[in-house]
Amino acid sequence: MSKVAIIMGSTSDLPVMQDAIDILKGFDIEVEVDIVSAHRTPDKLYDYGKNAHTRGFSVIIAGAGGAAHLPGMIASLSPLPVIGVPVKSSNSIDGWDSILSILQMPGGVPVATVALNGAKNAGILAAQIIGASDKCVLDKIVTYKEGLKMKVEEGAKKMHSSQ
Repeated sequence: MSKVAIIMGSTSDLPVMQDAIDILKGFDIEVEVDIVSAHRTPDKLYDYGKNAHTRGFSVIIAGAGGAAHLPGMIASLSPLPVIGVPVKSSNSIDGWDSILSILQMPGGVPVATVALNGAKNAGILAAQIIGASDKCVLDKIVTYKEGLKMKVEEGAKKMHSSQ
């Protein structure tokens, strides 16, 4: 069974990152959550990045605000796909510093980047990565996407019937 590591720079990022935790648990994907600060715990970051693939993870989701070095540094150390979640934090410049820190990675060190505070999409993307080789997870994603379609169609019907 695949599992996803969800890491963040501080506990203040947890309210945003909770969306990734919730969506992955909804797909019955095992999740491990930890605090790994690129600036305050560099030794832990190094160990985590170097060893995540040996601990059974398939994907790492890394959320960070402000300078947001965590996703890129983890990606520089790990052979696993990394999804970065820019977090609009109290020390952020409207989130742009976080977005650009995660998005503008040098060639050879990719980080898939979702929208500001977009942890739900990070969770869905992680599930899709796993679903590429796990039919059970893929089937759950297909069902989830069908549910999205049905919500839109139901909304359209309600709108048309109220006119």
